[in-house]
Amino acid sequence: MIIVMRPDHEEGDLQRVVRRLEDLGLRTHISKGEHRTIVGAIGDERILSELPMQSFAGVEAVHPILKPYKLVSREFQPENTVIQVNGFPIGGQQIQVIAGPCAVESREVLEEIAEELVPEGVHFLRGGAFKPRTSPYSFQGWGEKGLKFLASVREKLGLMVVTELMDPRDTVLVCKYADIVQIGTRNMSNFRLLTEVGNIDKPVLLKRGLCATIKEFLMSAEYIMAQGNEKVILCERGIRTFETETRNTLDISAVPLLKQLTHLPVIVDPSHAVGRADLVAAVSRAAVAAGADGLLVEVHVRPEEAMSDGPQSLRPQAFRAMLEECRRVAEAVGRFI
Repeated sequence: MIIVMRPDHEEGDLQRVVRRLEDLGLRTHISKGEHRTIVGAIGDERILSELPMQSFAGVEAVHPILKPYKLVSREFQPENTVIQVNGFPIGGQQIQVIAGPCAVESREVLEEIAEELVPEGVHFLRGGAFKPRTSPYSFQGWGEKGLKFLASVREKLGLMVVTELMDPRDTVLVCKYADIVQIGTRNMSNFRLLTEVGNIDKPVLLKRGLCATIKEFLMSAEYIMAQGNEKVILCERGIRTFETETRNTLDISAVPLLKQLTHLPVIVDPSHAVGRADLVAAVSRAAVAAGADGLLVEVHVRPEEAMSDGPQSLRPQAFRAMLEECRRVAEAVGRFI
């Protein structure tokens, strides 16, 4: 339920509405916009349907939330959510770039890559310490040793760490090192894991599942937010179709659609979408033009030696050229990188 307060309502009116809702065991969320204050109420729909909220002083209108996802919906919160990560905003006018190797291979290689990113204004370093792979015989990551490599590079160069959590049993360990916890595409519907990260005080980067609909994607985000963690970043990374020329098919229309349906930041992973380094720049430009709040790009100093996803990783020179192109597109749509 959404309760719209009158423009001239008094603070006491707002507090009485909130107190009444919470006394009934409902969760509330206050969104104060430029012209309107909105109170979102989440809980037992039977209670909500019986509440005479329009009779409260200061209330202008009451609207039900018809979509199955509540907390993530733009109806619930009309204003865009901007997530601050150590002073760097995700979801605002600035388009953030998260870059680095697919997998953490060694501290030396990770540092070499990071040193190429810092001069380009990149604030977030990606790298997998736990690697979900299609083959059980492929490199699976270094685990905590990889996390320590990431933390070491952060300490030296100041880059924020983005890394994947795969198992609820590793939540405390990963949170010890990560600034943003990533939930990969294969775990988008791992509701036990989603519930776990809903209870942490860290931003969560949630990737869309291989064959997930937009509704299913947002319901997974709802799982996280329902536990109290409102710092969710959505990531479109391509879905599986009949096309075989690219690794996946980037659903570019998902970006503006998600921006309509939800207040959460939306970023794009062009590397996993196409699986080809020669297409990453073009897809990145399209993502920025479509309204993405960030890019998640795989970069490696020697892709031919990469232990994971070398063919889709950009060399530093190509990454710099891509950023310059994307900056021009961002400027054209009134934003900046």
